This record gives sequence, structure tokens and C-alpha cells, in this order.
Amino acid sequence: MMEGFGRIMDAGEVAEMMGMDVQMIRKYARDGQIPAYRLPGTRTFKFFQNEVLDTIRNNPVSVEENV
Repeated sequence: MMEGFGRIMDAGEVAEMMGMDVQMIRKYARDGQIPAYRLPGTRTFKFFQNEVLDTIRNNPVSVEENV
């Protein structure tokens, strides 16, 4: 039933996958920039791997050069 979502990851795993600090991942989750879920009564974010990857693919980063 849940094959389409990929594995469930915590903030540390997402941070490692993206090469970012875990606190920044939590901030993005709170701000709704990365899809995340919390079970009622918990403070821990959980992420579906496929949703995180889709978010990365759909929001490319452009690099600006200093001129």
C-alpha cells in the first residue's frame, strides 16, 4: 500500500541525503518548504523519501555568479 512513498526518513537522514544541517531541514519542514509529517503528541518530523526527492527535482537551484 505504501510502496509509492518510498521509505520513511527522519530529519537526520534527510539532512545527510541533501548535505545540509539537520536544523535547516527542521526549519524547512516547519515552514512547509519540505513535506513532513508529525504523529500527534510528538515533536519528531518524518519524511517520505519520494516526496523529498520530488521536492528537490521540482525546485532546481540556480547559482548566481558575482560579476
